[in-house]
Amino acid sequence: VRAAPGAPTFADDFGERVSLAPATRIASLNPTTTEILFTIGAGARLVGRDSYDEWPPAAKALADLGPGISPNVEKIMEARPDLVVLYASSENRAAAGALRAAGIRVAGFKVDRIADFHRTTLLLGALAGDTVAARATVDSVERSLARIRAATASLPHPRVLWYLWDNPVLVLGNGSYQSELLAIAGGANVYADRAEPAAQVSLEDVLRRDPEVILVDSGKSALLRASPRWRNVAAVRAGRLVEVDDALLNRPGVTLGMAARSLARALHPGWEGP
Repeated sequence: VRAAPGAPTFADDFGERVSLAPATRIASLNPTTTEILFTIGAGARLVGRDSYDEWPPAAKALADLGPGISPNVEKIMEARPDLVVLYASSENRAAAGALRAAGIRVAGFKVDRIADFHRTTLLLGALAGDTVAARATVDSVERSLARIRAATASLPHPRVLWYLWDNPVLVLGNGSYQSELLAIAGGANVYADRAEPAAQVSLEDVLRRDPEVILVDSGKSALLRASPRWRNVAAVRAGRLVEVDDALLNRPGVTLGMAARSLARALHPGWEGP
């Protein structure tokens, strides 16, 4: 089903021109875009999701169309969508091309930064036929983030390492919305000079940068405490390991304000905030 000719277009994150004509049957194989579409009231237009969509709970009632990375093109086509929303990764480029060749409109989005969330939400609003709800969603998230930034501005900003993986050692760099949330929440990323979302570093360099606080996903602090090599890091020896709500903080979507508030409370015990 091809979009009506003459409709406005935009360049998606695959670099392809996509018609902004409103869709009526949307397959969203990207958890972030699925959550956004439900939030702006387009849940009734959704005909399928990927296997890992969990938010909102209503998404689980949609047809499971398989993985969102290297998706099953035939299974997607069985849902008869007039728009397929994919994560714009290199692994999905072939599937996007195959769907377009079959006459199905495809829009690829990557939400790596907060500004990407804003842009994606507004474009999805146009694609779902509700730009007013999309703008209201963006404005609500922006206000929440601004309130938290203002409330934490006068607090001490501890030097923070956000631990991601151990072998090799991966930490949060500056190329992610999570680093932006860390700054909004009143923390200073010790690897803000690294442009990658996830930076591979040496433990020797971690020791040199001497973070005051180490953030870890829920349930991971015991692993660092038990590691002989990580005990060389002062923050680990001192027990300055803070577990964060990874289910919330790993979602670059409509809950960004809630994520920033959760992070602020983790970094500043006793802080109530807005």
